[in-house]
Amino acid sequence: QVQLVESGGGSVQLGGSLRLSCAASAYSADYMAWFRQAPGKEREAVAAIDIRDGRTWYEDYVKGRFTISRDNAKTTVDLQMNSLKPEDTAMYYCAADFRAGGGSLFDPKKWNSWGQGTQVTVSS
Repeated sequence: QVQLVESGGGSVQLGGSLRLSCAASAYSADYMAWFRQAPGKEREAVAAIDIRDGRTWYEDYVKGRFTISRDNAKTTVDLQMNSLKPEDTAMYYCAADFRAGGGSLFDPKKWNSWGQGTQVTVSS
């Protein structure tokens, strides 16, 4: 499994911005993604990216506000978060090693490698 380390979390006010970064210990062959989990809630998808060609996918609740991107070396994936809302408050996790056999990129059970998470707090 690839090792993942997230960074960039913090506390901001409503409407603020943060940029999260996920560094992978090795080249990721296909997809990487960001998920989040708020206290008492299930882990939910935020965005995913195809490392090979840069195609991206977003959940509706972040479309137009968040942008996922990867670097040319394909070992770092960033999440630019703008127009943050209190409901975006959560622990944010990076995921890699998408399981073969199909299924949704937005299903957390389809991912084998996870980072330790970085906290994002948005106050009103």
